[in-house]
Amino acid sequence: MQPRQNIIEIFSTFVQFDGDRFSHWAIESRLHRSIKSCLSHTPKETSEIFWVLYWYKFWQVSETKLLAKQHLAAYLQEPCYWTSQKTATSFVSTQYKLSDCFQIAIAQVDRVLKGFNPEQGNTLKNYAGIIFGSAIRETLRQRREVDICTDWGLLRKISQKRLQESLQNAGLSSDTIVNYVLAWNCFKTLYVPTKASNSRQLSRPDHETWEAIAQAYNSQSPQQVNPQTLEKWLLSIAKAARKYLYPTPNSLNVSKGGDDSWELLDNLPGTEQQSLIHQLVTQEEEQTRNSQKADINKLLVEAIAQLELQVQQILQLYYAQQLNQDTIAKQLDMKQYTVSRRLTKARETLLRSLANWSQDTLHIAVTSDLLTSMSNVMEEWLHNYYSVSPH
Repeated sequence: MQPRQNIIEIFSTFVQFDGDRFSHWAIESRLHRSIKSCLSHTPKETSEIFWVLYWYKFWQVSETKLLAKQHLAAYLQEPCYWTSQKTATSFVSTQYKLSDCFQIAIAQVDRVLKGFNPEQGNTLKNYAGIIFGSAIRETLRQRREVDICTDWGLLRKISQKRLQESLQNAGLSSDTIVNYVLAWNCFKTLYVPTKASNSRQLSRPDHETWEAIAQAYNSQSPQQVNPQTLEKWLLSIAKAARKYLYPTPNSLNVSKGGDDSWELLDNLPGTEQQSLIHQLVTQEEEQTRNSQKADINKLLVEAIAQLELQVQQILQLYYAQQLNQDTIAKQLDMKQYTVSRRLTKARETLLRSLANWSQDTLHIAVTSDLLTSMSNVMEEWLHNYYSVSPH
């Protein structure tokens, strides 16, 4: 799969499959116009992180949820694809392919957005990958169980909690659900398979068992029903359970109502959001900078604490008391070149911690130029850190 190259593509295109292989990136014209319009108002904002947080804030505003969700769903296509590929590969015995796993995962966008908290330091991509993987694994396990069970086997294996959720999902009334649950409880109590029976491939109960189930139900309910009605109810329960446990993922771009020419994405709200952008730009930049500064400060303080005590003492003398290496060597009764080597080693250790943090958190490729820049920033930080108070 070819990665997307720019902000417009990242927030307006969707994976298209050819069979079970990636085919191409499909452009959604309305989202394309939306993000292009936003970028025209803020041409300097080319950071992926900025636009993720921007649309996430949009999603939290009810009147713009749909537009924001569409942009974030487009953004999450790549982590969804790679997570689906990895998970599908691990389920080698399953009949479900990469494209099936992708549809299962991308249907979890709402769950991802509801659970994501940018203040916890995780990225949306990383968090989504966790949710996508969990959803695929859980669904495949459920689907395998649902696929290989007969209706009667499924009814014996399902829990009451899942059964009630299935019936609620089917839109049944509370009175109907009460009746169905009672019927199911009578069925489970009285239809007890033998140990030799395959619990998944249970056959239909015999006539005597149906009569006993009906008698048990009628003794607990004012509504008297016959075995045929109870069988019909239980088959309806099994159907609802399969649909609930084995849902068909809905596309984010589906037709609405009876007019096939009108799609969900046609109802996007206006995309000229200049005022909100300008409100957020300064706020987001400041919040991001402050958050990153706090993270870097914590990272380097912890890295210093992991150094040998003598190295920490050298840093203290060099940066806080501003002593030169010769003076430090005399004070600590060691050679000047030993002080120099330990200073260099300490800087390298701190720089390595900072570089790893940049790669893991900001997903920045560390180049020689960037290392030089980081080294300068770190040197400035060390001077400021030791000048504030004694350490």
